[in-house]
Amino acid sequence: MPSLADRLVDRALRQAHERCARPGHLAFTTRQLYWETDRVLLPLHRGPHRLRYTTRPVLSAGRFAAALARHPELPVLPDEVAPRPHRPGPERDLYDYAFPRLLVCQDPGIAGMLLANRLHLEGACPVVTPERLPLEPRLLAAMARAEGAVVHVLHDASPAGLELFRRVREHAGPGLLVRTAGLLPRHAAALHLAAPGGRPRPAADALPAELPVAERDWLAGGRVAELAAVRPARLLRTVLRTLRGGGFAPPARPAAPTRARDTGFLTWPTP
Repeated sequence: MPSLADRLVDRALRQAHERCARPGHLAFTTRQLYWETDRVLLPLHRGPHRLRYTTRPVLSAGRFAAALARHPELPVLPDEVAPRPHRPGPERDLYDYAFPRLLVCQDPGIAGMLLANRLHLEGACPVVTPERLPLEPRLLAAMARAEGAVVHVLHDASPAGLELFRRVREHAGPGLLVRTAGLLPRHAAALHLAAPGGRPRPAADALPAELPVAERDWLAGGRVAELAAVRPARLLRTVLRTLRGGGFAPPARPAAPTRARDTGFLTWPTP
């Protein structure tokens, strides 16, 4: 018979599954379900956004896995799911068209979740993962034919996420605009996301100099906030808004250095 703690986690898991699917029976990954279950158990995210903080998760990975195993009826996408390659058809003329936008997603599971919810169709945007780097020359040429084409990089609030942005910008070259659509410590703090520590601490020179000191210190402390920690509906809505060019808001404080928009400038919309 499950213990009281197990029954509490089971109840939180079922509630989290219902929340993740809203609205419209959204598809989501196991990792997204984990973070939502953690929020059900410790709803600190309900705090006012003007108070900025992150928390450590209260739910262990092992206890969550055990609870999920007790409920095989709950459908979730696997975290390792990857998007299907974007390749030309038999007529080999796909790349003769102009691509106005491209989304490079750090997390293959999140990329699969975006595709499962048809974001690539609604946003008219191919979705690829870092395994596709360097970007194929024919793809870059197709984007170059579209006026104002943009490569969006969707990444975690982590040194690895910022490094991915740098790599994409390097592969895209000077003729193509590359923008980040990813998390930064400021976003994680405003949303009160759980951000576990204990990761290897990056060297100071490995972090972008354009980041504010407080955010550099947050990353230097070994903290990471995952895209999966953002609620599925909010993630989909925000990414789609960004792809359509409406994801930015006037800065609430004096502008950072000129390249600050290249190192994390996504403004998450309010619910």
